[in-house]
Amino acid sequence: MTTRPDTIHRSDTIHRAGPVHRPDTVHRTAPVHRADPVQRAEPAHRADPAARAERGKAARKRVSRSAHAVWIPAVDRPDPVGVLERQGRDRLPELLPVRYGRMAASPLAFLRGAAAVMAADLAAQPHTGLTVQLCGDAHLLNFGLHASPERTLLFDLGDFDETFPGPFEWDVKRLATSVAVAARENDHSEAKVHHAAVEASAAYRLAMRRLARRGELDVWYERIDADSLLPLVRSARHRRRAESSLTRACRRTSLPALAKLTEVVDGRRRIIHDPLLLEPAGAPDAAALRKVFSDYRSTLTEERRLLLDRYRFVDAARKVVGVGSVGTRCFVVLLAGRDADDLLFLQVKEAHKSVLEDHLPSGPYDHPGHRVVAGQRLLQAAGDLFLGWMSGPQGRAFYWRQLRETKGRADVAGMSPADLTAYARLCGTALARAHARSGDRIAIAGYLGGADTFERAVADFALAYAGQTAHDHQSLGAAVAAGVVTADPGV
Repeated sequence: MTTRPDTIHRSDTIHRAGPVHRPDTVHRTAPVHRADPVQRAEPAHRADPAARAERGKAARKRVSRSAHAVWIPAVDRPDPVGVLERQGRDRLPELLPVRYGRMAASPLAFLRGAAAVMAADLAAQPHTGLTVQLCGDAHLLNFGLHASPERTLLFDLGDFDETFPGPFEWDVKRLATSVAVAARENDHSEAKVHHAAVEASAAYRLAMRRLARRGELDVWYERIDADSLLPLVRSARHRRRAESSLTRACRRTSLPALAKLTEVVDGRRRIIHDPLLLEPAGAPDAAALRKVFSDYRSTLTEERRLLLDRYRFVDAARKVVGVGSVGTRCFVVLLAGRDADDLLFLQVKEAHKSVLEDHLPSGPYDHPGHRVVAGQRLLQAAGDLFLGWMSGPQGRAFYWRQLRETKGRADVAGMSPADLTAYARLCGTALARAHARSGDRIAIAGYLGGADTFERAVADFALAYAGQTAHDHQSLGAAVAAGVVTADPGV
């Protein structure tokens, strides 16, 4: 049978590639002093709620809530620039200056790209052993508005490259630290910085305690819709602006991406060429993407495969994305449906091992792409219709999702103390909702308790680690100035 050149080969068989390529993303140069191994979530979810709450309270004997305040860097703490360089060994070398340039822009930008650095630091601290599916990179810029498959606008986590099972407090500390770093960059007073970090953690605690009292299906279907944002806006003028922004987000489609990323050449739509950041895939890459498409398709449910089958392959390009992800192999694929104007963009992103994996017991998935997809499906209230994974050339792992599934992201630069604090609360609430789906929410709520001890301790840690982040950012700047690494700012 002859296959049309513009039609993607279909197969219902999941591709079983050889061993997945596992790059040396984080290599510890010095031993990390860790507490007892993280305990896997046990079937105690079926136990009596009172017993589960007692289990959480018992974890205070391992790590008291006030102990979370401590941040003292280890004597043998790995050099942060060295950690980043080791991560870059398996990345595209021509893109590493872009990564360093973006991270050097500010301490908050550095924190965004330095998940591996913070993971090693958190692993050196005592932990509760209360396990959830971690986002692994829960900074406040990793939250935003997303459209559900039913086109409802939801506020949720948005990036899951580092997702992995681990102690719940690691995500909370990363979120609170990002709040503190952002507040300092906005020149807030130290009292306001501390207050914002407290409120992020307090919102997490209160949401977890609320969810601990609810039934399983109620927790599973818990979501934060866009209307939840409006009560956070205090002034009438800002409320009108927020309502207008939400209305635009609800109406947003792929058309802006179409105008920005494509052009019509000889009557056919093609992805544009934006040197370095967006480059049309060469023949080998395009052929490989066509070949592995059916393998990715097999990881979707039947009805979603049927929907995807209504599209045909048009074009593909390599694209630079994010901050910490820069240098990983990432492509965008342009598909056409009913006609030439019915377009769908999919992102094909390389998945490495999580930065948490060197510090925690092995996870349930050998395939890094499967790990990312499973983690996202577990943590997000409503997942992407086209989320799937596969192995590509050389056994490299990839996952697929829609490009531009994010409908809106807060611009924290310049936020007032009140606005940043309100946004921190929203992020803390969303993080608790995500954790409650995978971990023992009753045990975590029992550990957190009714007092404000936990959030005040985490806020103290956040301010101390924000100072560490500022120092690490300076170290990167010094490495750039000394020619140790090359940075390309503003790209």
